[in-house]
Amino acid sequence: MTGTQPDPQKPSIIEKMNPEAHVDTSGMTVFQKINHYIGLIVNGIEVSVMVFCVAALAVLLIANVIARTFFQSLYFADEISTFLVLIITFVGVSYGVRKARHIRMGAFLDAMPPKMEKAFIISISLISAVVLGIMTWASWKYLLNAFDRGHMSQALRVPKWIFYAIIPVGFGLAAIQYLRTIIKNLTEDEPWQSPDQQSEYEDEDEQIGGVE
Repeated sequence: MTGTQPDPQKPSIIEKMNPEAHVDTSGMTVFQKINHYIGLIVNGIEVSVMVFCVAALAVLLIANVIARTFFQSLYFADEISTFLVLIITFVGVSYGVRKARHIRMGAFLDAMPPKMEKAFIISISLISAVVLGIMTWASWKYLLNAFDRGHMSQALRVPKWIFYAIIPVGFGLAAIQYLRTIIKNLTEDEPWQSPDQQSEYEDEDEQIGGVE
């Protein structure tokens, strides 16, 4: 009886989360290379932060359940859990944009000719980038206001502004992803839903095609 050997051509989970890490840049134009390397940096931040936070949240919740059952609840568990959920949520906004998982009228775009679809994607991405830029600025002002007030958290006794610091970062990363979508559509012949996804159903098509 032989064990199942891993398929060397099948991408790992990390490669699926950051597919640009192994892209050949030799045939790219200057703008494509700039877009690619910006993507590597932003995607690396997203993947690293989300993997760490999800793992830390799972460990913390399990430890709190054990402590509550046999001893007493960890007094700092709620605050740290809230902080980790905030990080996952706002970094997840950027990751959702990169993977074309944000809400949009996909059927409406699919019915368009490619050139019109590309024009709509660029317009929508530009508006979204501007809105997220405004939200980044507004959340930054809110962060500065929280910093000036100097309020402390109840359990950890740390400044509350630390909990809010991820908000402008998440909005800013999402705005960058929309700008990368614009660059991707301006430098490629086919319409791209996001910097990583040419089609909204790309991942699903790969999974269906891989079923034996």
